[in-house]
Amino acid sequence: MAERTPLYEQTSRAGAVFVDEAGALVPAHFGDTLAEYNAAQTAAGLVDQSPRGKIEIRGADAARFLHNLTTNDVLHLPPGGGCEAFLTTAKAKVVAYLLIYRSASPVDPPGFFLDVAAAAADRVIQYLDRYLISEQVEFINHTAVFAQMHLAGPRAAAILEQILGNANLPAGLLQHTEVRFDGKNKSWLRRHDALGLPGYDLVCPAEQAANIWQRLTQAGAQPLGLEACEALRIEAGLPREGADIDENTFAPEVGRNAETICYTKGCYLGQESIVMARDRGQVNRTLVGVRLPDGPVPHGSRLFAEDKEVGRITSSVHSPRLGMGLGLAYVRRGHQEVGTKLEVDMAGKRVAAEVVKLPL
Repeated sequence: MAERTPLYEQTSRAGAVFVDEAGALVPAHFGDTLAEYNAAQTAAGLVDQSPRGKIEIRGADAARFLHNLTTNDVLHLPPGGGCEAFLTTAKAKVVAYLLIYRSASPVDPPGFFLDVAAAAADRVIQYLDRYLISEQVEFINHTAVFAQMHLAGPRAAAILEQILGNANLPAGLLQHTEVRFDGKNKSWLRRHDALGLPGYDLVCPAEQAANIWQRLTQAGAQPLGLEACEALRIEAGLPREGADIDENTFAPEVGRNAETICYTKGCYLGQESIVMARDRGQVNRTLVGVRLPDGPVPHGSRLFAEDKEVGRITSSVHSPRLGMGLGLAYVRRGHQEVGTKLEVDMAGKRVAAEVVKLPL
């Protein structure tokens, strides 16, 4: 298949372009980062997320197979339901962060769709395939044939209702439904607050994407560049795989246990280490918000309490709400309470920092 033209190229004034973790070009802004940020907060912002991995898993044993390899309860997802989860190693180190959606059709056996980080689809399929023995399970990588957009903000639902007519939008978080933007071709609409604002993921056939993007912008959605998206994401305290989550991350450290880990399900890969951490009542480090003197600061910048290194910055940005830097950082226990004074190493110079409560 020919390389897809990024949807943001439907919009003029794309600013300085960065290369993301998948090797795709991403606009930093569309002329005015603060205007984009404000538009998302007060109306609606639109993001091209097409490089994200899209995997279909189907077969008679798909539900049990996923249940046994992920940290959340897949078996009891209702049709049209979804959950967050991790794939982990036996020691509960993160292999991938997943959004798992059960098919909206009440069929038996149910089918599932995985939404994963950009460039992660092949890696996730290879990992799952290692544990496939005799189960009737099939993996299909749909990344190249479907586009994906994220629409976020207080007017997101109104814009979708304007375009889709009388369609019932999914209401609960990670609920999803089938929709038809052109009256015939199937697309999917998922309720997902990826930027800490009321939001929806739209997954559609790639050949329809440019038209849908144009209709959304004409209805009032403002395209968002990377800078505005990162500011919203970090202010919401939401981790991103590739920045705040990698293969060295112990799953409970991410701090989304309620969303990603089911403690009442049966055995799964990594369960023993996760349960031991729960029973101890603590992990060695946790992802927290940190107020910084300015932002962004380099990934991996070290945090100190007096002369002791106690953490590292994983994401940072200039926060429009704070008017200064804000970051996510893994900080060791004993230094995680809101208001704890720290110092961040900036080119060999220690500068004041402070643990803050997220979301802002």
